Amino acid sequence: MALEELSGDAAGENVNRESTSYHAVKTREKLIGVYVGILAVVLALCSLGDSNSQQDATQHNIAAANVWSFFQAKNARRQSLRLHADEFDVMLKSTPAMPDDAQKYIEAKIADYKLQDKLLTSDPERGEGLDELFAKGKALEASRDEALKRGPYFDYGQALLQIAIVLASVALISGGNFLLFASFVLGGFGAVLTIGGFTLLVPLPGFLS
Repeated sequence: MALEELSGDAAGENVNRESTSYHAVKTREKLIGVYVGILAVVLALCSLGDSNSQQDATQHNIAAANVWSFFQAKNARRQSLRLHADEFDVMLKSTPAMPDDAQKYIEAKIADYKLQDKLLTSDPERGEGLDELFAKGKALEASRDEALKRGPYFDYGQALLQIAIVLASVALISGGNFLLFASFVLGGFGAVLTIGGFTLLVPLPGFLS
């Protein structure tokens, strides 16, 4: 009778151990599943940031090119006006016996050219003077360059996050912890790079940028 009781107790302990082990495995699988889900969300945000940064860089580059084309056209127009004004000025000085009507006409043309020159140089009301266009072009170039800086963060971030997801999935199947630890490390770096891509607070090493 005592032997049967001992056998029953041993069998019960084995069942309890198996049950505990089963629950531990299930808990581990659930936690890894949640972890993989978090990585997937971060990866989606990283991918979105990469797409937006590329679009911003392209749009700002096109806008900057248009502004500089407008700037060059206006600058060429200003140079032409200055040449005409100089020619009329030389004409007045070299022809002192010029009739009064012709002299007044030339002086009026010179004044008109100088007024147009002034408006071409600076036109705050419409924001289309050379000074305003220069500032606008530089601002667009700065925005483009900032968007381009974000690209490497998102590129490396996506790569690390994807590898981290693969390692976590393998660890889930194999039951090993080394791959899971490696996934944690790579996933952490991927998350940091994603944050860096949005904020540019974390400088990239020179060979990565």
